Amino acid sequence: MNRQKRIEIFTRLRAENPAPTTELLYGNEFQLLVAVVLSAQATDKGVNKATAALFRKVKTPAAMLKLGEAGLKEHIKTIGLFNTKARNLIKACEMLVTQHGGKVPHERAALEALPGVGRKTANVILNTAFGQPTIAVDTHIFRVANRTGIAPGRNVLEVERKLEKFTPEEFRQDAHHWLILHGRYTCIARKPRCGSCVIEDLCEYKHKSED
Repeated sequence: MNRQKRIEIFTRLRAENPAPTTELLYGNEFQLLVAVVLSAQATDKGVNKATAALFRKVKTPAAMLKLGEAGLKEHIKTIGLFNTKARNLIKACEMLVTQHGGKVPHERAALEALPGVGRKTANVILNTAFGQPTIAVDTHIFRVANRTGIAPGRNVLEVERKLEKFTPEEFRQDAHHWLILHGRYTCIARKPRCGSCVIEDLCEYKHKSED
């Protein structure tokens, strides 16, 4: 895929959604971190339902530690892997309090040092909370990048590297959100909705549907 085609793809995605953002609900950087950790192998809708009451009580790492692991589990028990996630979040809160003054760090290495925070989660935080032009590759973005031909790769890191290389600079800040939303609602896993896709004529997928 050439540069001009990529520019046109992102231009259309931007026209359709000029100010994209995460569908996770949060009130500050710490709550975003919690929500993103909880969203692993879970839906944003499910996470938002679980965190609605939690975030009314917990707005800081110190408040989370006061709630405790057992209290956190009660709030997030509807989310997959909640035991592991609760344990990781409590440990992460301890580190945030003792090492970062209760603040969420805005450096990748410091974020990835937190329990439960991997590269993808760090990328989401850096992009959404701190405005850095990172691209977090999840299953949706991996699928869209490969199907369309924007940035094909054999694994998520390869796709991330190619997206960073090939995404024109003016689109890099919002590329993550455009691609994930496109994969979530249009270029869906089982049968892509090619008939209602704004980039259908630019996409290089060979098995397009009529829907």
